[in-house]
Amino acid sequence: MFQQASPYTQRMATKALPAAAAAAAALVLAWPAALGAQALQRAMYVSVVNQTGAPVPDLGPSDFIVREDNATREVLRVVPAEDPMQIAILVDTSRAARDDIAHMRTALPPFIAALTGGEGKNQVAIIAIGERPTVFTDYSTSPAALKKGVDRIWAMPDSGAYLLDAIVEVCQGLKKREAARPVIVSITTEGPELSNLQYQQVLEPLRASGAAYHAITLGRASTSLSDEVRNRNVVLDEGPRTTGGSRGELLTSMALEGKLRELANQLTHQYKVTYARPQSLIPPERITVAASKPGLTARGTPIKETQVRP
Repeated sequence: MFQQASPYTQRMATKALPAAAAAAAALVLAWPAALGAQALQRAMYVSVVNQTGAPVPDLGPSDFIVREDNATREVLRVVPAEDPMQIAILVDTSRAARDDIAHMRTALPPFIAALTGGEGKNQVAIIAIGERPTVFTDYSTSPAALKKGVDRIWAMPDSGAYLLDAIVEVCQGLKKREAARPVIVSITTEGPELSNLQYQQVLEPLRASGAAYHAITLGRASTSLSDEVRNRNVVLDEGPRTTGGSRGELLTSMALEGKLRELANQLTHQYKVTYARPQSLIPPERITVAASKPGLTARGTPIKETQVRP
Protein backbone atom coordinates (compact mmCIF):
# COMPACT_ATOMS: atom_id res chain seq x y z
CA MET A 1 0.00 0.00 0.00
CA PHE A 2 1.36 3.41 -1.01
CA GLN A 3 2.26 5.61 1.98
CA GLN A 4 2.36 9.42 1.62
CA ALA A 5 5.61 11.08 2.71
CA SER A 6 5.50 13.19 5.84
CA PRO A 7 5.73 17.02 5.60
CA TYR A 8 9.26 16.87 7.04
CA THR A 9 10.42 14.43 4.36
CA GLN A 10 8.90 16.58 1.61
CA ARG A 11 10.68 19.70 2.91
CA MET A 12 14.07 17.88 2.95
CA ALA A 13 13.60 16.56 -0.59
CA THR A 14 12.75 20.03 -1.85
CA LYS A 15 15.93 21.45 -0.31
CA ALA A 16 18.06 18.66 -1.83
CA LEU A 17 16.90 19.32 -5.42
CA PRO A 18 18.95 22.53 -5.97
CA ALA A 19 22.07 20.92 -4.51
CA ALA A 20 21.72 17.87 -6.76
CA ALA A 21 21.17 20.07 -9.82
CA ALA A 22 24.26 22.11 -8.99
CA ALA A 23 26.36 18.96 -8.62
CA ALA A 24 25.13 17.65 -11.96
CA ALA A 25 25.93 20.93 -13.67
CA ALA A 26 29.44 20.93 -12.21
CA LEU A 27 29.96 17.41 -13.49
CA VAL A 28 28.88 18.40 -17.00
CA LEU A 29 31.18 21.43 -17.01
CA ALA A 30 34.12 19.35 -15.79
CA TRP A 31 33.64 16.61 -18.40
CA PRO A 32 35.36 18.37 -21.37
CA ALA A 33 38.29 19.31 -19.14
CA ALA A 34 38.65 15.69 -18.06
CA LEU A 35 38.70 14.60 -21.69
CA GLY A 36 41.34 17.20 -22.48
CA ALA A 37 43.51 15.99 -19.63
CA GLN A 38 43.46 12.51 -21.17
CA ALA A 39 44.82 13.71 -24.54
CA LEU A 40 48.19 12.33 -25.54
CA GLN A 41 51.04 14.66 -26.25
CA ARG A 42 53.03 13.89 -29.40
CA ALA A 43 56.09 15.61 -30.83
CA MET A 44 57.93 15.97 -34.10
CA TYR A 45 61.20 17.46 -35.32
CA VAL A 46 60.49 20.24 -37.78
CA SER A 47 62.64 22.23 -40.19
CA VAL A 48 61.31 25.61 -41.31
CA VAL A 49 63.05 27.42 -44.16
CA ASN A 50 62.41 30.58 -46.13
CA GLN A 51 62.42 30.91 -49.91
CA THR A 52 66.24 30.88 -50.01
CA GLY A 53 66.45 27.64 -48.00
CA ALA A 54 67.70 29.34 -44.82
CA PRO A 55 66.31 28.26 -41.41
CA VAL A 56 63.78 30.63 -39.82
CA PRO A 57 64.46 31.45 -36.13
CA ASP A 58 62.25 32.48 -33.20
CA LEU A 59 59.04 30.66 -34.11
CA GLY A 60 56.32 29.73 -31.62
CA PRO A 61 53.19 27.56 -31.37
CA SER A 62 51.06 29.92 -33.47
CA ASP A 63 53.53 29.58 -36.37
CA PHE A 64 52.82 25.86 -36.90
CA ILE A 65 49.83 23.93 -38.20
CA VAL A 66 49.85 20.21 -37.36
CA ARG A 67 47.30 17.86 -38.91
CA GLU A 68 46.62 14.18 -38.40
CA ASP A 69 44.56 12.71 -41.25
CA ASN A 70 43.46 16.31 -42.04
CA ALA A 71 42.31 16.93 -38.45
CA THR A 72 44.03 20.01 -37.01
CA ARG A 73 45.75 19.48 -33.65
CA GLU A 74 46.54 22.01 -30.94
CA VAL A 75 50.24 22.94 -30.82
CA LEU A 76 51.31 23.08 -27.18
CA ARG A 77 55.02 23.89 -27.17
CA VAL A 78 57.80 24.78 -29.58
CA VAL A 79 61.45 24.64 -28.50
CA PRO A 80 64.79 24.29 -30.32
CA ALA A 81 65.56 20.62 -31.08
CA GLU A 82 68.60 19.72 -29.00
CA ASP A 83 68.35 15.92 -28.87
CA PRO A 84 71.42 14.19 -30.39
CA MET A 85 71.09 12.97 -33.97
CA GLN A 86 72.30 9.65 -35.37
CA ILE A 87 73.18 10.44 -39.00
CA ALA A 88 73.99 7.77 -41.60
CA ILE A 89 75.68 9.15 -44.74
CA LEU A 90 75.34 6.79 -47.72
CA VAL A 91 77.96 7.53 -50.36
CA ASP A 92 77.92 6.20 -53.92
CA THR A 93 81.23 4.46 -54.58
CA SER A 94 80.13 2.68 -57.75
CA ARG A 95 81.88 3.06 -61.08
CA ALA A 96 79.31 5.67 -62.17
CA ALA A 97 80.52 7.99 -59.37
CA ARG A 98 84.14 7.93 -60.54
CA ASP A 99 84.12 11.54 -61.79
CA ASP A 100 82.28 12.80 -58.69
CA ILE A 101 84.42 11.22 -55.98
CA ALA A 102 86.85 14.13 -55.69
CA HIS A 103 84.01 16.58 -55.01
CA MET A 104 82.46 14.19 -52.48
CA ARG A 105 85.74 13.93 -50.58
CA THR A 106 85.99 17.72 -50.54
CA ALA A 107 82.37 18.40 -49.56
CA LEU A 108 81.95 15.82 -46.81
CA PRO A 109 84.50 17.03 -44.18
CA PRO A 110 82.88 20.46 -43.61
CA PHE A 111 79.45 18.83 -43.61
CA ILE A 112 80.51 16.32 -40.97
CA ALA A 113 82.27 19.02 -38.94
CA ALA A 114 79.10 21.14 -38.92
CA LEU A 115 77.08 18.17 -37.62
CA THR A 116 79.53 16.98 -34.97
CA GLY A 117 80.89 20.40 -33.97
CA GLY A 118 80.13 22.24 -30.77
CA GLU A 119 79.50 19.71 -28.01
CA GLY A 120 79.89 16.84 -30.47
CA LYS A 121 76.63 15.17 -29.49
CA ASN A 122 75.57 14.12 -32.99
CA GLN A 123 76.94 10.80 -34.20
CA VAL A 124 77.78 10.25 -37.87
CA ALA A 125 78.35 7.03 -39.80
CA ILE A 126 79.83 6.77 -43.32
CA ILE A 127 78.56 3.89 -45.45
CA ALA A 128 79.67 3.10 -49.01
CA ILE A 129 77.04 1.66 -51.36
CA GLY A 130 79.17 0.62 -54.34
CA GLU A 131 79.68 -3.12 -54.88
CA ARG A 132 77.73 -3.74 -51.62
CA PRO A 133 76.85 -1.67 -48.53
CA THR A 134 80.01 -1.32 -46.46
CA VAL A 135 80.50 0.60 -43.21
CA PHE A 136 83.59 2.81 -43.53
CA THR A 137 83.04 4.50 -40.15
CA ASP A 138 80.48 3.38 -37.59
CA TYR A 139 78.46 6.01 -35.70
CA SER A 140 81.01 8.29 -34.10
CA THR A 141 81.76 11.85 -33.03
CA SER A 142 85.51 11.37 -33.48
CA PRO A 143 86.97 13.67 -36.17
CA ALA A 144 89.87 11.25 -36.71
CA ALA A 145 87.61 8.22 -37.20
CA LEU A 146 85.32 10.11 -39.56
CA LYS A 147 88.27 11.44 -41.56
CA LYS A 148 89.46 7.87 -42.08
CA GLY A 149 86.04 7.01 -43.43
CA VAL A 150 86.10 9.90 -45.90
CA ASP A 151 89.61 8.95 -46.99
CA ARG A 152 88.37 5.48 -47.92
CA ILE A 153 85.88 6.85 -50.46
CA TRP A 154 86.97 5.74 -53.93
CA ALA A 155 85.03 4.44 -56.91
CA MET A 156 84.94 0.64 -57.13
CA PRO A 157 85.81 -0.60 -60.64
CA ASP A 158 83.10 -2.49 -62.54
CA SER A 159 80.55 -1.98 -59.78
CA GLY A 160 77.00 -0.68 -59.41
CA ALA A 161 75.17 0.98 -56.53
CA TYR A 162 73.10 -0.79 -53.88
CA LEU A 163 71.21 2.20 -52.50
CA LEU A 164 67.99 0.38 -51.65
CA ASP A 165 69.79 -2.47 -49.88
CA ALA A 166 71.80 0.08 -47.92
CA ILE A 167 68.70 1.99 -46.77
CA VAL A 168 67.09 -1.18 -45.44
CA GLU A 169 70.26 -2.29 -43.65
CA VAL A 170 70.74 1.15 -42.11
CA CYS A 171 67.14 1.16 -40.87
CA GLN A 172 67.70 -2.23 -39.25
CA GLY A 173 70.82 -0.91 -37.56
CA LEU A 174 69.05 2.20 -36.31
CA LYS A 175 66.30 0.04 -34.84
CA LYS A 176 68.83 -2.09 -32.95
CA ARG A 177 70.50 1.05 -31.65
CA GLU A 178 67.12 2.44 -30.58
CA ALA A 179 68.17 5.69 -32.24
CA ALA A 180 66.13 8.57 -30.83
CA ARG A 181 66.62 11.06 -33.67
CA PRO A 182 67.78 9.17 -36.77
CA VAL A 183 68.68 10.83 -40.06
CA ILE A 184 69.73 9.23 -43.37
CA VAL A 185 71.55 11.25 -46.04
CA SER A 186 72.32 9.61 -49.40
CA ILE A 187 74.64 11.01 -52.06
CA THR A 188 74.22 9.05 -55.29
CA THR A 189 74.78 9.32 -59.02
CA GLU A 190 72.30 8.35 -61.73
CA GLY A 191 74.22 5.16 -62.54
CA PRO A 192 72.90 1.58 -62.44
CA GLU A 193 71.05 0.36 -59.34
CA LEU A 194 71.71 -3.30 -58.53
CA SER A 195 69.38 -3.78 -55.55
CA ASN A 196 66.58 -6.24 -56.28
CA LEU A 197 64.15 -4.81 -53.73
CA GLN A 198 60.73 -3.42 -54.58
CA TYR A 199 60.14 0.13 -53.40
CA GLN A 200 57.53 -1.03 -50.83
CA GLN A 201 60.21 -3.21 -49.21
CA VAL A 202 62.29 -0.09 -48.65
CA LEU A 203 59.69 2.54 -47.79
CA GLU A 204 58.05 0.45 -45.06
CA PRO A 205 61.19 -0.05 -42.91
CA LEU A 206 62.25 3.53 -43.67
CA ARG A 207 59.02 4.95 -42.25
CA ALA A 208 59.05 2.49 -39.35
CA SER A 209 62.57 3.58 -38.37
CA GLY A 210 61.44 7.15 -37.72
CA ALA A 211 64.38 8.47 -39.78
CA ALA A 212 64.23 11.62 -41.86
CA TYR A 213 65.59 10.75 -45.31
CA HIS A 214 67.49 13.39 -47.29
CA ALA A 215 68.43 12.32 -50.83
CA ILE A 216 70.95 14.10 -53.05
CA THR A 217 71.45 12.89 -56.62
CA LEU A 218 74.22 13.98 -58.98
CA GLY A 219 73.99 14.29 -62.75
CA ARG A 220 71.19 14.16 -65.27
CA ALA A 221 68.27 11.85 -64.57
CA SER A 222 68.71 8.31 -65.81
CA THR A 223 66.73 7.27 -68.87
CA SER A 224 66.87 3.60 -67.91
CA LEU A 225 63.54 1.75 -67.84
CA SER A 226 64.78 -1.11 -65.67
CA ASP A 227 62.76 -2.22 -62.64
CA GLU A 228 65.75 -1.50 -60.40
CA VAL A 229 65.97 2.15 -61.47
CA ARG A 230 62.19 2.55 -61.34
CA ASN A 231 62.08 1.28 -57.75
CA ARG A 232 64.99 3.53 -56.82
CA ASN A 233 63.24 6.56 -58.31
CA VAL A 234 60.08 5.87 -56.30
CA VAL A 235 62.11 5.65 -53.08
CA LEU A 236 63.98 8.85 -53.93
CA ASP A 237 60.65 10.62 -54.47
CA GLU A 238 58.44 9.24 -51.71
CA GLY A 239 61.12 8.61 -49.09
CA PRO A 240 62.07 12.25 -48.41
CA ARG A 241 58.51 13.50 -48.89
CA THR A 242 56.92 11.12 -46.38
CA THR A 243 59.63 11.21 -43.69
CA GLY A 244 60.15 14.95 -43.34
CA GLY A 245 63.36 14.91 -45.35
CA SER A 246 64.39 16.69 -48.53
CA ARG A 247 65.52 15.90 -52.07
CA GLY A 248 68.22 17.72 -53.98
CA GLU A 249 68.99 17.11 -57.66
CA LEU A 250 72.32 18.56 -58.73
CA LEU A 251 73.45 18.61 -62.35
CA THR A 252 77.08 18.68 -61.24
CA SER A 253 78.91 17.47 -58.15
CA MET A 254 80.63 20.85 -58.01
CA ALA A 255 77.45 22.11 -56.29
CA LEU A 256 77.58 19.39 -53.63
CA GLU A 257 79.52 21.34 -51.01
CA GLY A 258 77.00 24.19 -51.04
CA LYS A 259 74.08 21.77 -50.88
CA LEU A 260 75.54 19.92 -47.90
CA ARG A 261 76.26 23.23 -46.15
CA GLU A 262 72.60 24.16 -46.58
CA LEU A 263 71.46 20.77 -45.28
CA ALA A 264 73.73 20.94 -42.22
CA ASN A 265 72.33 24.37 -41.40
CA GLN A 266 68.78 23.04 -41.58
CA LEU A 267 69.48 19.92 -39.50
CA THR A 268 71.17 21.90 -36.73
CA HIS A 269 68.38 24.49 -36.55
CA GLN A 270 65.28 22.36 -36.19
CA TYR A 271 62.36 22.77 -33.79
CA LYS A 272 60.77 20.23 -31.48
CA VAL A 273 57.03 20.77 -31.83
CA THR A 274 54.72 19.21 -29.23
CA TYR A 275 50.99 18.91 -29.93
CA ALA A 276 47.90 17.29 -28.41
CA ARG A 277 46.26 14.17 -29.82
CA PRO A 278 42.88 12.94 -28.52
CA GLN A 279 42.73 9.42 -27.15
CA SER A 280 41.93 7.01 -29.97
CA LEU A 281 42.19 3.31 -30.65
CA ILE A 282 43.20 3.96 -34.26
CA PRO A 283 46.50 5.81 -34.86
CA PRO A 284 46.57 8.38 -37.68
CA GLU A 285 47.78 7.25 -41.08
CA ARG A 286 49.25 10.62 -42.03
CA ILE A 287 50.80 13.42 -39.98
CA THR A 288 51.70 16.72 -41.63
CA VAL A 289 53.06 20.05 -40.48
CA ALA A 290 52.92 23.43 -42.21
CA ALA A 291 54.00 26.97 -41.44
CA SER A 292 51.19 29.44 -40.85
CA LYS A 293 53.19 32.34 -42.30
CA PRO A 294 53.31 32.68 -46.12
CA GLY A 295 56.64 32.14 -47.83
CA LEU A 296 57.85 29.56 -45.30
CA THR A 297 58.18 25.80 -45.83
CA ALA A 298 57.96 23.33 -42.94
CA ARG A 299 59.00 19.67 -43.01
CA GLY A 300 58.41 17.43 -40.01
CA THR A 301 59.47 13.99 -38.79
CA PRO A 302 57.22 12.50 -36.08
CA ILE A 303 59.08 11.22 -33.05
CA LYS A 304 58.51 7.47 -33.06
CA GLU A 305 56.43 5.98 -30.24
CA THR A 306 56.97 8.94 -27.94
CA GLN A 307 54.52 10.31 -25.45
CA VAL A 308 55.72 13.68 -24.24
CA ARG A 309 54.72 14.70 -20.76
CA PRO A 310 54.08 18.32 -19.75
